[in-house]
Amino acid sequence: MNSDSDLQIAGDILEVQHLLQPAREHPSTVAEFAGLARRIASDRAQWAPLVQYDATTRWYHRLRAVAPVPGSSRAGKTSVGYEVWLLSWLPGQGSGRHDHGPSSGLLTVLDGRLTEHTERGARALAPGAQRVFAPGSVHEVINDSLEPAVSLHIYYPGLTEMPMHTAHCTPATATSVPVAADSVRAVADSLPAAVNAVRG
Repeated sequence: MNSDSDLQIAGDILEVQHLLQPAREHPSTVAEFAGLARRIASDRAQWAPLVQYDATTRWYHRLRAVAPVPGSSRAGKTSVGYEVWLLSWLPGQGSGRHDHGPSSGLLTVLDGRLTEHTERGARALAPGAQRVFAPGSVHEVINDSLEPAVSLHIYYPGLTEMPMHTAHCTPATATSVPVAADSVRAVADSLPAAVNAVRG
């Protein structure tokens, strides 16, 4: 039986610099995007002064937009590689049932409590909770508490559309609402009417 350990056979990887991966400038995995969201969440001084609440429409602010990496598989499909958005939610405000088109996303609750509704049911989200969603995943986020809430959203690639869904629809019957990567306000302004239509 050989008593040599893997370290004795291969050597210390830290001594072989050419084998180390270079540090990435931007996240590219779910774990790295979740880590980015946690870092931003922990720096309250960065985001808290920006938060505003609006009783007539949902408020949001883009914190970051990063161009796609040339040669990446998603480069060219959108002008933004990924985006980081800050959203506020007054009691009773919700997103309406929607998906994010070709974008994957990560939602992190920063303050307050939100409820996410999917076809699998409802999930209460407390501060620090994170939810990941794939392209085409339908959900609705609502502040059904009595206190305001704030959330952070990361979209990869950057958000280019947000198809709205009726209360019992499937993605095949969705109505697509195209939005420019740098202007999601048009969609947010239309959300109160969509929410009222869903609520009947």
